[in-house]
Amino acid sequence: MEFRYLGRSGLKVSEIAYGNWLTHGSQVEEDAARASVHAALDEGITTFDTADAYAGTRAEDVLGRALEGQRREGLEIFTKVYWPTGPGPNDRGLSRKHIMESLHGSLRRLRTDYVDLYQAHRFDHETPLEETMRAFDDLVRQGKVLYVGVSEWRAEEIERALKIADEMGFDRIVSNQPQYSMLWRVIEAEVVPLCEREGIGQIVWSPIAQGVLTGKYLPGRPLPEGSRATDDKGGADMIKRYLNDDLLTRVQELKPVAADLGLTMAQLAVAWVLQNPNVSSAIVGASRPEQVRDNVKAAGVKLDADVLKRIDEILADVVVRDPDKTRSPRTRP
Repeated sequence: MEFRYLGRSGLKVSEIAYGNWLTHGSQVEEDAARASVHAALDEGITTFDTADAYAGTRAEDVLGRALEGQRREGLEIFTKVYWPTGPGPNDRGLSRKHIMESLHGSLRRLRTDYVDLYQAHRFDHETPLEETMRAFDDLVRQGKVLYVGVSEWRAEEIERALKIADEMGFDRIVSNQPQYSMLWRVIEAEVVPLCEREGIGQIVWSPIAQGVLTGKYLPGRPLPEGSRATDDKGGADMIKRYLNDDLLTRVQELKPVAADLGLTMAQLAVAWVLQNPNVSSAIVGASRPEQVRDNVKAAGVKLDADVLKRIDEILADVVVRDPDKTRSPRTRP
């Protein structure tokens, strides 16, 4: 495993992080989830990402049990706050009340006294940003949170938060967690340039585009049984935008590129996002330990300029680049 700094902070994270969205507590039985976590540990992954809202808080519980007994100082545990965790009007968003209560719930479920990184899972248009930033800073000062980050924030939202932190002496944001892959590059135009200037690292999710970049979805063919595209627990909604024959045909054309490099398609996809120097870590999920073992082989892989150009030529206009695709709900869900 290779390690990178999280932005300009002093925290090092594994290039490949293990994430449990859409798996722990929902798609995958706990024994399989524990086996996948232990495979990640065996492969040198030290960074684990989750969120309070995943599987209705169950994902944090599963991860906490799976990591129990590990040396806490040797792990980086990340979680998030924003999406609903209960029925009440204050069980969501980035108010001081919800941030404080949600963090304490996450600590109980994760069986830890602190999290290494606490992330605002979306931008909350209904809460003054000063309130959100002060609540995060208070948790840092209490020692319950070591670093603060965001997820799926637009460049102007990150910039506003940095300005408030500088003016009020709060801890600055050190990370952003966006969707990023060969097919989804909406952060490149605005978010990445800002983050490079300000010392913010990207912890990217869905580097394999929900499994599409494995090449297992074939144009003109039925969807594979048991795949993400046939899942009725949320996975199918995310992947459907990629399931058109033009895009799937182009993905098939990436197979010789991967083969020439001695990589699987998944390894090529994960290695591709890690070529961006602003990316600190790529999150991979798994329903089976062998998926973890396959994906970690992307760590440390270097792709030369000719390979990157060839990938761009193959994918061409199926790549999504519009920065306006990054948006948070105007009202709390």
